[in-house]
Amino acid sequence: MSGTPPELPIVVLDALMPKAQRLVVNRRGSMVWEVESHRGQYAVKVGHPIEATADWPAQPWTALAPAREGAVLYRLGLDDVAYGGWELGTWNFQPWHEGPDLYELWKPCREPDSRTEPHRGAALGCVEALAELHGKGWAHGDVQPAHFIIGPDRTHLIDLALARGGHVPEGYDFPFRGCLVHYEAPEIARSVLATGEAQPTQEADIYALGASLLISATGWRAVEYPDDAPRREQRQAVASGKRRPVKVHGELGELIDAMLSPAPEDRPTIYEVGKALS
Repeated sequence: MSGTPPELPIVVLDALMPKAQRLVVNRRGSMVWEVESHRGQYAVKVGHPIEATADWPAQPWTALAPAREGAVLYRLGLDDVAYGGWELGTWNFQPWHEGPDLYELWKPCREPDSRTEPHRGAALGCVEALAELHGKGWAHGDVQPAHFIIGPDRTHLIDLALARGGHVPEGYDFPFRGCLVHYEAPEIARSVLATGEAQPTQEADIYALGASLLISATGWRAVEYPDDAPRREQRQAVASGKRRPVKVHGELGELIDAMLSPAPEDRPTIYEVGKALS
């Protein structure tokens, strides 16, 4: 696939008949377009398997992720979504959400000598978006700052390919093998290290939200390890339960500290977090 600009699958072109399209992401196993259609603005996700390299094992699940996310969105009641297969993997399209993500929005807080405080309203918007998912009995499994889009009217929680909580068609399903380690709860890291797999939980989502708020506000990860450490070494650091002190002022800092508790049962629920913020 290298050497030529990627193109949208024919089935997506036929369904949306784009008036304009922009490739937003093109990384290992995943492509995302912003598409303007007569039907509206859409995010189109296309997946293909990752071949093994000297540094990385093969990742066949990336081919299934777009269709799995489409199935999850459909189960959650989103009607303006479609998904299916193409010659190298699967695809979905869903409404496009305009706005900065949480990390981008809080950039002024991370400037040297900044006196800008993290905006509680933005934090509450993230909490409300996650609470909506938890209220339907689902765990996201991949909570991170880039997955909270702060729109003009509400915050959207995106990228639900790893979510668990309801039926997913067997042909599109795959095991959960952890997420971006910066936001992985200690119990998830331990399970992945021990068995290669884990089970996403709402308690792990709370930890990930705390880690997301922390890094967006301060630029610091919850757990300290070298930037270039191998993935296993990162997970071992997270699994130990040791972490940096939370250097966010006031009630928000206390709340993040509680969300990052090493024991899942000691973390507040998403509803308790929302009550504390509001």
